[in-house]
Amino acid sequence: MKVLKFGGTSVANAENIKLVLDIVIQKAAQDQVIVVVSALSKVTDLLQVAASKAASSDETYKDIVLEIEKKHLDTLKQLIPVSEQSGLLSHVKRIINHLETLLDGCYLLGELSPRTADTILSFGELLSSFIIGEAFKQKVQNSSYKDSRELIKTNNNFGKAVVNFDLTNDLIATYFSTNNASIVVMPGFIAMSQDGISTTLGRGGSDYTAAILAGAVNATELEIWTDVNGMYTANPKLVKQAQPIATISYQEAMELSHFGAKVLYPPTIQPVLRKNIPILIKNTFEPAAAGTFISNQVTSNANPVKGISHIDNITLITLEGPGMIGVSGSSKRLFEVLSIGTINVIFITQASSEHSICIGILNADAEAAEIAINKAFAVEISQNKIDPCIVEKNLCIIALVGENMKNHQGLSGRMFSTLGKNNVNIRAIAQGASERNISAVINVRDVKKALNTLHENFFEENTKQLNLFVMGVGNVGEKFIEQIHQQKKFLKENLKINVRVIAISNSRKMYFDEDGIALKEWQFALETGEVANQDEFITRVKALNLRNSIFVDITANEGVSRTYEQYLKQNIAVVTCNKIACSSNYDNYKNLKNLSRQYNAPFLFETNVGAGLPIIDTVKNLIASGDKVHKIQAVLSGSLNFIFNNFDENNSFHDVVKEAGVQGFTEPDPKIDLSGIDVARKILILIRESGYHMEIDAIANESFMPAECLATTSNEAFFESLTKNAAHFEAIYKEALASNSRLKYVAQFEKGIANVGLRFIPKEHPFYNLEGKDNIVLFFTDRYVEQPLMIKGAGAGAAVTASGIFADVIRIGNI
Repeated sequence: MKVLKFGGTSVANAENIKLVLDIVIQKAAQDQVIVVVSALSKVTDLLQVAASKAASSDETYKDIVLEIEKKHLDTLKQLIPVSEQSGLLSHVKRIINHLETLLDGCYLLGELSPRTADTILSFGELLSSFIIGEAFKQKVQNSSYKDSRELIKTNNNFGKAVVNFDLTNDLIATYFSTNNASIVVMPGFIAMSQDGISTTLGRGGSDYTAAILAGAVNATELEIWTDVNGMYTANPKLVKQAQPIATISYQEAMELSHFGAKVLYPPTIQPVLRKNIPILIKNTFEPAAAGTFISNQVTSNANPVKGISHIDNITLITLEGPGMIGVSGSSKRLFEVLSIGTINVIFITQASSEHSICIGILNADAEAAEIAINKAFAVEISQNKIDPCIVEKNLCIIALVGENMKNHQGLSGRMFSTLGKNNVNIRAIAQGASERNISAVINVRDVKKALNTLHENFFEENTKQLNLFVMGVGNVGEKFIEQIHQQKKFLKENLKINVRVIAISNSRKMYFDEDGIALKEWQFALETGEVANQDEFITRVKALNLRNSIFVDITANEGVSRTYEQYLKQNIAVVTCNKIACSSNYDNYKNLKNLSRQYNAPFLFETNVGAGLPIIDTVKNLIASGDKVHKIQAVLSGSLNFIFNNFDENNSFHDVVKEAGVQGFTEPDPKIDLSGIDVARKILILIRESGYHMEIDAIANESFMPAECLATTSNEAFFESLTKNAAHFEAIYKEALASNSRLKYVAQFEKGIANVGLRFIPKEHPFYNLEGKDNIVLFFTDRYVEQPLMIKGAGAGAAVTASGIFADVIRIGNI
């Protein structure tokens, strides 16, 4: 014999019930089947609302009754042939009339007793089981219906009645010993006290009903049919990568169901556990799916963790004080107070010093618990031996669950390290002696991030998801997104990094998609987005609170550079090609570096110097290895190098600068490059990364540009000034030509002194043959004395700059 239970979604409507009929009939061809059904979807909630409204003299409860009646009559009409409907419709209406009479009584009395509430709530299962039972009779002649209340007997603890198993098991065994029907339909959730009053087994009680029946008849299997493919490694609504668990032990299933895995009601396991009856969780809408098999066997698995779950709406209450140290009975008094107040304790931890006890309870019980505890310890509190209890709300408990966890070392460290890297603060920790469960209390706002981070670490082959928020999608930004789109598959398969762009913004529009923007159509998505607002952008990024979040700044905007602090303080990494922050005042630069370390949020800016060249990374490695930089010589502007390599008697300075802009080598405002400030910022960043304290105004900027050109206020005026001052630039070129030299804009640092300016470079110098838009840097250090360490390559252009930003993002993925 098998027991099959179908939940509310499985019997939500006639269409779903037809699926149930097909599943059961197929099973009944091989075994006698007991079918336990829940109320139609949402009906129990409607009954609860109707009862509350009636008790508070709100006449709209009658509208809810009409809604319930229509729902059931419509379902019956779709399942039963017209010729058979008349008597059945009358029976349903009689049940509805009885319900309405009870609600009328609540309305007139203005109260709702627990006993009446149980009776009202029982109507959902009574109606659904009657209709489904009749539907089976239309298809299977040898089928019957039995009211669970006649077999399952309880005490009078209304709302969550306690089963009298001795009497219940005898009644069930006796009934089924003489019932030869191939299918027996029974309502779940409801029972009856020994004095004949309707009771309920608590929300989720239909699972419990099925388990009670399975235990009493020694069923070969208990099947729980729901709307998902079994128990999952995490809540699939919060963790999209969650997968069904194929096999799991009773103990693991109890732990997961206790911690919110809603496909299984926790008490369900007890009646079948004693008799080793396996439980199979299946999907009504995908009956071919394997589901989850629950038994007493512990399966060996490379992964000791079976699932990650959580409980919402938790309050942490801490009782502490010197008066508890060495004093016996403190714990007893605390838990006795809570027991008297029927307050369920979900989580317990106590310091070995006995200085404090910390418990987790539901938010709904917090106020009552605080009052009761402070009252119980009022004497000690008045004597300052114990502090008034500390109450912290809006928390949740997350838990790793696995039978084999006790055989693996380092799981706690791995769990807490993973959470710490994503700035998830842990308020309390507990681990049972069985080591089957490691629990931690965290802030409710971090739940989604915590679950996804842990799931990624324990279940996704170490695939790391990076969530990018991109500010600036001009030439470089466009190339950056193109590169991500192109390499996405490669990164996932080879580096185990899953890069998602969650938000993009330019100066006009911004667009967010928590599931990741489709990069094929990102331009269209951005155009359909909302008006750009930098403050709102930051607020949204913080609110999403995604794991491994990275803010990518691909602008040259000073205002954007001032926001880095806000991101770093939220454990959001910052990757930027914007040089303004790192070349701003030294205190700000150091503050950002310190925040990065403090909040474990990478702050990477490789493209600040040399675009995609590994210049800053090389300096960091030199310093980290104990070397010391004494001198730096460099050509750091790819745009200026391009300009002076192409400026000659055949190409005017004006035309070459124009071409550099067209090819994306200069900033949108070319004065930034030509004034030398861009080069000054770059050498300043290298100096600071080399370990020296310097401000931008300490760098001598020997400008070759006429003051008139630099004073212009628009690009149009600037280019006009270049034409006007053509003779000035031609004279510089001719002077270099006469000395058999080439023009290079050079940055230099030595003995604490730094300068940038246009230099005449002779043939024997390493800079002489620097072509195109290339950069070159020479580092003279303790180890590189006579022959400097040289880095050379393309130092400008959208593609290489984008690749440098991309490399920083991947660097974070590999941390």
